[in-house]
Amino acid sequence: MRVLEEDLYPSTPGKVKVERAGSMSRHVHRCFASTGTMFLWALFLVAMTATYLSVHSFVDTSSRYFAASWGGLHWERQIRASASPRRPPGSAEGAGLSVLVTGAAGFVGTHCALALRKRGDGVVGIDNFNSYYDPSLKKARRALLRSHGVFVVEGDINDGRLLAKLFDVVPFTHVLHLAAQAGVRYAMENPASYVHSNIAGLVSLLEACKDADPQPAIVWASSSSVYGLNDRVPFSEAHRTDQPASLYAATKKAGEEITHTYNHIYGLSVTGLRFFTVYGPWGRPDMAYFSFTRNILQGKPITVYRGKDHVDLARDFTYINDIVRGCLASLDTAGRSTGTGGKKRGPAPYRIFNLGNTSPVTVPTLVSILERYLRVKAKKNVVEMPGNGDVPYTHANISLAREQLGYKPTTSLEMGLKKFVRWYLSYYGYNRGTHTFRNS
Repeated sequence: MRVLEEDLYPSTPGKVKVERAGSMSRHVHRCFASTGTMFLWALFLVAMTATYLSVHSFVDTSSRYFAASWGGLHWERQIRASASPRRPPGSAEGAGLSVLVTGAAGFVGTHCALALRKRGDGVVGIDNFNSYYDPSLKKARRALLRSHGVFVVEGDINDGRLLAKLFDVVPFTHVLHLAAQAGVRYAMENPASYVHSNIAGLVSLLEACKDADPQPAIVWASSSSVYGLNDRVPFSEAHRTDQPASLYAATKKAGEEITHTYNHIYGLSVTGLRFFTVYGPWGRPDMAYFSFTRNILQGKPITVYRGKDHVDLARDFTYINDIVRGCLASLDTAGRSTGTGGKKRGPAPYRIFNLGNTSPVTVPTLVSILERYLRVKAKKNVVEMPGNGDVPYTHANISLAREQLGYKPTTSLEMGLKKFVRWYLSYYGYNRGTHTFRNS
């Protein structure tokens, strides 16, 4: 306390004025000295803050980079190896394609990627493995692809950086775009997912394709749902498609308009395929034939919808192998894109085809076939179809695909469901004796 008091008060009363002046001078000096010190400290703190933010940003960016499932020299080598065609020199089919397959761990994507690889084409897949249905089935498909030398990138088609990197690493000749948010009824629960995947995702992919050098030819999955409320059958590519009955259908119709725009402005070669109720092994669990199978085996009731006036619903069920042949034929006949550097150099092909079976079958008939192959009688709840976006009847006119693609479906619903049931019982390990599943 004494030291503090001596600093605060002068020791000699007679020298108060002099000491005050000196004190004032010292205080001013100290003030400037402390201000300079504070300024230096402020500069130091600013520098430290900037350094921290810079390092934090770097660490954050690096952690995101390393946490991502893509990037790096090893990853690039895997991409190039998977994308390299393996057809023998002088092959009658040519040098082979290099195809980016989106939605590669999906139902149609897996089958197409396998078919491409088996005939010697280069294939790289991309899939976001979302949880719309059991991701373990998608991962099992990815394992199947891996065993055949197909590398699948885990990523989203809305990720422009990832797409740009893929096209930077590999000059893909073709893109088979099968990634989408599927399902008609789910759109009532989660409409945003359809806009995110089917519209925003499509635009993101088209942007990457139009900027690529060379530009790839694009074959993509539209849907028979675009025919909506059209009641003229069989559905033809020339029929109107401006009355969608569901949000899913609306996003697919929007996709057709968007792809036409990119074809017109940027010279992208585009082929749209309107699939009709695809089914078969490795299928989607949300599809009726798939969920019917599980519920029948578990002794649970199934819901069978009827249309107005008790008319049975009917679908143009198309077996997966027939769809795959249509997809590959579309890739093989796709003309070149004509743009470079995002600029159109000339007109490019724009095509749309129906891919169906041309033999609609009622849902009750589907159930009876499953009952026969499963050897179990179904417990059926027959109710009127709700207004959830489904349509009562689909029937494909495939004359255009037959003429231009050589498309010719060969698998009946009876034969196709027989193959599906065989796969289903094997994959899920169903024991007929105990009526239990090994993999449930």
